Amino acid sequence: MRVAVTGTPGTGKTTATDRLASDLAVIHLNEVIRAEGLTSGRDEERGTVVADVDAVASWLAGREDVLFESHLAHRFAADRVVVLRAHPEEIESRLEARGEPPATVAENAESEALDVILSEAVAEHGEDSVYEVDTTDRSPDAVAAAIEAVVAGERDPAAGTVSFLEYL
Repeated sequence: MRVAVTGTPGTGKTTATDRLASDLAVIHLNEVIRAEGLTSGRDEERGTVVADVDAVASWLAGREDVLFESHLAHRFAADRVVVLRAHPEEIESRLEARGEPPATVAENAESEALDVILSEAVAEHGEDSVYEVDTTDRSPDAVAAAIEAVVAGERDPAAGTVSFLEYL
């Protein structure tokens, strides 16, 4: 079993996956990308490294019984893809609390309102493999429980059930 947990930065991926009681090994892809040097350069405008998606895919190849999380996780082979969502105003609040620059905060809030990661996940994996979870008013433990339900097969796929278009 390979489960990807993805979502716009600030939706709670790392916090929730750190609370999982699943038997799957949890991989924080952003940590792996930095530690293993799986980059193809630097985005000076955003002040971040650019992940080498092919190198990350190679690193993940052959790993089974894993759950991997990142805003890029939906780009890799997985049996199930959990897309965490949060209201753009909540994204703004969480990213501002982390000290992210205003341009980064605005870009991610708009991306969430436009369903960018959800759309990419559905395009890559199909609606039958995508499980959308709104984290806006859920505790990290409740989000972890929702992810565990996906892993256990206790939840039906759902995509397009959350909308934040009113934010725009």
